[in-house]
This record gives sequence, C-alpha cells and structure tokens, in this order.
Amino acid sequence: VPQAVARYPASTFSNRSRRIGLENYLLSVFALAVREAAGRKGSGKSGMIAIDAPGQELLERTAMQVTAEFVEAQFAVGLPAQGRRVLGRTAAGMLCDDLPRIVETALQYKNNRAEIIARYTAVSEDADALRSQLAERGLVAFVANGAVLPRRSGVDKRPLRGADVVTWQSPPDMEATFDLPNAGQVTGTGIPAGVTLIVGGGFHGKSTLLNALEQGIYNHKPGDGRELVVTVPDAVKIRAEDGRQVTGVDISPFINNLPFGQDTTTFSSDNASGSTSQAANIMEALELGSSLLLIDEDTAATNFMIRDRRMQALISKEKEPITPFIDRVQQLYTEHGVSTILVIGGSGDYFDVADQVIGMEAYRPHMLTAEAKAIAIAYRTERQVEGGAQFGGINGRIPQPHSLNPRKGRRDVSIKTRGRDMILFGEEVIDLSTVSQLADAGQTRAIADALYYAQTKYMDGKRPLCTILDLVMADVAEKGLGACTESSRSVRSGQDYAAFRKFELGASLNRLRLLKVSRNPSEYLTN
Repeated sequence: VPQAVARYPASTFSNRSRRIGLENYLLSVFALAVREAAGRKGSGKSGMIAIDAPGQELLERTAMQVTAEFVEAQFAVGLPAQGRRVLGRTAAGMLCDDLPRIVETALQYKNNRAEIIARYTAVSEDADALRSQLAERGLVAFVANGAVLPRRSGVDKRPLRGADVVTWQSPPDMEATFDLPNAGQVTGTGIPAGVTLIVGGGFHGKSTLLNALEQGIYNHKPGDGRELVVTVPDAVKIRAEDGRQVTGVDISPFINNLPFGQDTTTFSSDNASGSTSQAANIMEALELGSSLLLIDEDTAATNFMIRDRRMQALISKEKEPITPFIDRVQQLYTEHGVSTILVIGGSGDYFDVADQVIGMEAYRPHMLTAEAKAIAIAYRTERQVEGGAQFGGINGRIPQPHSLNPRKGRRDVSIKTRGRDMILFGEEVIDLSTVSQLADAGQTRAIADALYYAQTKYMDGKRPLCTILDLVMADVAEKGLGACTESSRSVRSGQDYAAFRKFELGASLNRLRLLKVSRNPSEYLTN
C-alpha cells in the first residue's frame, strides 16, 4: 500500500525501534482482521488467509515492512477448493472482497487507533534506549518498578493477571534511574556487572526473575508487564543438556583428565553428560562473545556447579576431572569481563564468590549481600579452591563446510523447520528444544536458511566460527532478513522470517550432529 494511501506519520517509523513497534502493531491488527474474516471456504486448509502473527516480543519480521514509500504485508492465501477443484466464486469473494477489506482495515492509518500505535512505538524505542545505557552505567540488566514478571503458564507467555499478582519494587540500595525518550524518568533495579546470586525459598520467584532476564534481550509489547525489563543484548542462558552433540569444544577450563586420556581441549561427544554439556554450552557462548551468563540451578548439573569440602575429602582432586563453576565464575569476570547471574537455593558456598546477592521473598526482592558475606565469614566452608591461578584463553573453532550436508534424497537442498524447536537440515535433525532464548518459530525458519547461507558464502575452512556468524549478521543488518535466502535453493519467499541473534544461530550449528571443526591451537578469542 503506497504511503500516499496508508498515510502513516513519519514520526511512527522515524528510527528502527519505532518502525519495529509499528510493524508489530500492524501485524497484530492484520492477524485479528484475518481471524474475524475467517470462515469455512472449502476443504482442508483451502480458503485460508495466514500471516506470521506476532507474540509478546517485538521482533523485526519480514511479514510486515513500513518504509517512507509503502506499507507491505506478506501473507499466504489458500484458494478455496473442494478436493482438486477450485471454488471460483468463493475465491473471487476472497480476493476481491475479503482481502481488500482486511488490507484497508489493517494497513491504513485512518482506520487504526493512533494512541495504541503511539504506545507500541514508544515502548520499543524506550526499551532499546534503556538497553543501550546499561553498559555505561556498569549494569547488565534492569527491572523497572511496577513490572509484572510472572507468566500465565509455562506455555503461555502472556502476563499473569489477578489481584494477587505482585509487581516489582526495587530494594532501595539497588535502585537506578534512567531517562527515556518517551516514558521520561524510570526507576527500578539495576543489576551490576559481576557475579550476582538470586536466592530465596522455593516458589518465591527466583526462576521467574531469571526467566524475565533471559527474555530481556527482546523488547515486549505494551501490556506485557516486562516492557522495561532489559538485559544486555549478548546475554546467554546456560543449562545442562544431557545427550546433546558437542563438536571440538575446548572444555578444559572445567573438565580435564578424563578416563582413557580423552582430550578435553577439542572435546567431542555424540551423547554429552550433564556436566560436559553445560561446560560446552558455556564455552560456546564465550566463543561467540557473550558478556553475561544466566544459570538456574534447577537446570544445571550439580557436580558441575559445586564440590563441597566433604566430597573433596572423599574424592581427591587428582581423581575428579571437573573443576566446578564456583571456582571459575570470578575468573570469568576478572579475566574476560563475563558476568554471571545465578539462581541458587541449595549451596551457600557461592556466597564467597558473589559480588551481590538478591533475595526473593513472596516475589519481592531484597538486597542480602551484607548478610550473605557475614554468614560466609561466620560459617567458613573450608573447601579448597580448585580453579588454579587463571581461567585461560578461549579457543576459536573453524567449521568445515563439507560437514554441512543439506542434501536429502534427490534434492540437493532440503531445509525445513517444525515449529520453534526443530530444523531438518538434509537428513539431519537439529533439536533446539532446550535453546530457551529462541522466542518464535519465525526465528527458527530464518536460522535454518542462515545456516545454508553461512555454509555457501562464508565457510572456507579457514574462518573461525565467530567471524562467520558476525559476517552473516552484518549481511542481515545491511540487507534485511531476506539476505538469508540469497544462496538458498529451498522454496521460501521469506515472508515468515523473524530477527534472530548470532547466539541462537551458533547454537543451531553446534547441535548439528555431522558438524566437523578444526582449530589453530595458537588462535585465541578475546571478549
């Protein structure tokens, strides 16, 4: 629709943040108009109008684009049919009556509510402005006062409603105030760089807070409750992942001296244990430049996180391959500038290495750093530090392009997805069910083609993985999400892509079971 007809004020898309907010609003209106116009118009899925409807996150999507020249919606139409026979008159009604009405309703400014458009553009712009100020303030995350963190369920990302919902109120000694373009002054909890523990009793909101922080890499739509809960953009959630594929990862900072002399500087496994998978997840995140690790003890490997004094006495260090995370977490920060936010309710040993401790009680945060440090002095654990003098370097890996094979049967390139959690790359299945920061199936679709794009354009057996992914992301930033289809022969129009990060792209590649890598031993990455 030309802007001469759509007539959206330039202020509604004057920068990237506001444009994405506007596009997500228009997508939601278009999707609603499609649902209202829906009716049975043939057999099976015929007679269907479908568009990539947004969720709670404000993601850049190829399904809706707003420019100074036009507003463009990309959607699919299934012509109404009975069996193999198209219903001509019904199809004419869809194309000549239903679609023009939907387009007019959804895409013209005069038919939309200006105040809601203003809210979408404002929250998107404010969240980006807030996130951009974190580093200069020495913070890695921020939770605004009044935020609603709980969700309706584990499968429903909408905010929990009801009189009993507790909104966020910052402890006074953790308060930070920011000036935002639209909301003005906003006050809340600023979480500093370093090692932060989230403690408290069961069911008091520890994991709820961490979940909000892991999703704080995304902006959220008005009314979500987490519009001003933001995290540094390179935060990565870490967990144990029994059975995952690991290829050529240097996990030696955490695991050494395995039985039978297996090399942990280039560790590979088709069936990694909880501890080795968690070590690999950390090292892969560091390889790509993450500055913040998010860990919940509920999904972590216990033997990877802690080794207490009694166990040290029973099993000597010479017989234990694992260096626990507790002995590396401060080294990560002092040597590499990598912070950690850790939910911990079962081990007070972490008080010794924490820079700040947040206590959750009935979903209300309290600053408990002084109390935790006093307890650490009063009740010394006497455990032996096993981390040595330093963490060491972070090795890069070089993916071998021939190990990515998209061929299936007679098709040279067969790349498909199933929902958010699965990529079918040739004969291989990439399981992404534990990659919790993937928010949308549109991201998975884009990542699937981005893997092939990276293979055909940038993998040459010489470039390290981090460089390859940076080049892909630079192309996407310059050319848009459609850049992923440039070298792909899979049948995609691109209308169903959503913006993704290099960390989830890397996670997808790392879970490809046929992946082969090499490494220059002298090459180290720096953050």
